[in-house]
Amino acid sequence: MALSRQATAAATALGLTVAAGAAAFGWGSLVERHLFTLRRVSAPVLPAGAADIRVLHISDLHLAPWQHDKQEWVRRLALLEPDLVVDTGDNLGHTESYDAIAYALEPLRGIPGVFVNGSNDYFAPTFKSPLRYFMGPSKMHRDPTRLDTKRLEATFADLGWQNLNNRATNLVVNGTRIEFFGVDDPHRHYDRLDRIPGALDELREDEDDDYAADLTIGVAHAPYQRVLNSFVTHGADAIFAGHTHGGQVCVPGFGALITNCDIPRDQVKGLSVWRHGLRAAYLNVSAGLGTSIYAPFRFSCLPEATLLTLTSSR
Repeated sequence: MALSRQATAAATALGLTVAAGAAAFGWGSLVERHLFTLRRVSAPVLPAGAADIRVLHISDLHLAPWQHDKQEWVRRLALLEPDLVVDTGDNLGHTESYDAIAYALEPLRGIPGVFVNGSNDYFAPTFKSPLRYFMGPSKMHRDPTRLDTKRLEATFADLGWQNLNNRATNLVVNGTRIEFFGVDDPHRHYDRLDRIPGALDELREDEDDDYAADLTIGVAHAPYQRVLNSFVTHGADAIFAGHTHGGQVCVPGFGALITNCDIPRDQVKGLSVWRHGLRAAYLNVSAGLGTSIYAPFRFSCLPEATLLTLTSSR
């Protein structure tokens, strides 16, 4: 009798576990990954008396041509009337996503912007075992399908956005002189941190003798510590990155299980401060708006864009 009760209890527990797992999978794959949300934060990095700058941070769209709900949601972001757009890569999610990207971002035309690429802007996604997600940073498929990265970059240029892949540029936004520098995808080791000093020197040599930036912003796709440390060393006041998907699968009360790079788990998404040496910078890591089409699942980690308002420090 006792063994029968134990067997019944064990079967009940197993059944509940399976049911809970199925419910979680259904929620993550059918519901949560479509719950696009806007995160609003602010950082006091501007000079005293400067006008606020509303920065729209977009990342990790992983857009497929049939994802019409995501495209329409992104189009509505223009209603926020941002002053600046920062796109931190992994925009493409399919070999035929170019027109979908152009359509989704068209309402942002004319708004100053900067961008860098992620690996998914170079190579199409491939199927991988879901278990590999928990085995550390992802690795490239042996024979990846190359994407038309130049076509994507031309779309951004047509919007009026500046390319920061191992480059530097400057813009004046709401009267604030902003110096930008960025790197190509660190996850695939396309970043050339050694080029940052030269890019900044060349940028400054082209300016008047009395020119001085009011704000310096660093931009990268993947927030590896080597990149963040270099950015802080080279004077970044604020840093924008993506790549992590916020962990994509999180445990309530614990957070992200992995980060897909070497950033600490407690900085896998959102606004924080990155310290290196005697300097520090505000760091905004976007959880992104998409996932690979071969891993269409999020749990306790809503897809997001960010409206980061830069404010006066005094």
